[in-house]
Amino acid sequence: MTRYPVDVMPKQMFPLIAIGAAILALALPTPARAELPEGVRAMIEAAMETGDEGKIKTVLALARQTHPDGAEEIDTIEKGWKTRRAEAARLAREEKARKIEEAGLFDLWSGEGQLGGFDSSGNSNNIGLSAGLKLKRQGKDWSHALRATADYQRSNGVTSREQFLFAYEPRYQTSDELFFYGLAQYERNALQGFTGRYAVSGGVGYQVANSADLKLSVKAGPALRLTDFEEGENETRLAALFGFDFDWRIAERLTFTQDANMVAETGGAATVIVDSTRTTLNLVTGLDAKVSDRLRSRVTYAVDYDSKPPAGKVSTDTITRLTLVYDF
Repeated sequence: MTRYPVDVMPKQMFPLIAIGAAILALALPTPARAELPEGVRAMIEAAMETGDEGKIKTVLALARQTHPDGAEEIDTIEKGWKTRRAEAARLAREEKARKIEEAGLFDLWSGEGQLGGFDSSGNSNNIGLSAGLKLKRQGKDWSHALRATADYQRSNGVTSREQFLFAYEPRYQTSDELFFYGLAQYERNALQGFTGRYAVSGGVGYQVANSADLKLSVKAGPALRLTDFEEGENETRLAALFGFDFDWRIAERLTFTQDANMVAETGGAATVIVDSTRTTLNLVTGLDAKVSDRLRSRVTYAVDYDSKPPAGKVSTDTITRLTLVYDF
């Protein structure tokens, strides 16, 4: 057999050597890819079953930190989870759109009812009742909200509080943030000196924040308001309305709410504008504590302010309500 020095080896032999090296490489055992321990995989799957995105990301990060050799498998698991989540969200949107398209006039309504009261006897006999109802229908672009509240109190046989409010507000959502609203509202409040106050308004609003834990919207527009005073006088005025709604979920079972409407009137009768002005403010601050999936306890503090109250009345009226709220 002829032996050649490496530097003078015929070129025809190089392919044979390469093939032999490849065969040898295949024959040798390759190091096994590190796999995640079964316990770690089970922990990741358990987190994904909860559907809590924050918890899932935390578990995935801990798995990567404690088992860096299994990063490739963890990436595959995370990719599959994101794909399933995106598909589920798509199917949910399609199902929601289908239900909205097929819904009738009395479908898709949700709401809450609240009730609170007291009865005392002895040196004074007092009875009081506070009730409220909210209904909302959420469509694809349109939403409709109805709100009604009533407060009634008698002290020693004399009616000391009689306050009612009813409001209807439709909204048209042009984008995720921008919307147009309408408002029709009726109030009766003997403490502030009027037997009826009717208001209509329309304008534009903006959804500043809209997440699971924080919601904030603002709105503004012109308004027309008619007030019937106890003395028999009537007042029709042009106005500007400003309002905001704020909801903040402080904890899993605790929610802070803030609703406010401010109306600044011109001193005019219908289309006649004079120099006098009136500004009113309705502010409701509340705190909800969840008792069960449908039942909540609520404490609210409401302020009604009128810069130009009738003779013998004060500008500011407040009331604290303690109620139970049932969601349906």
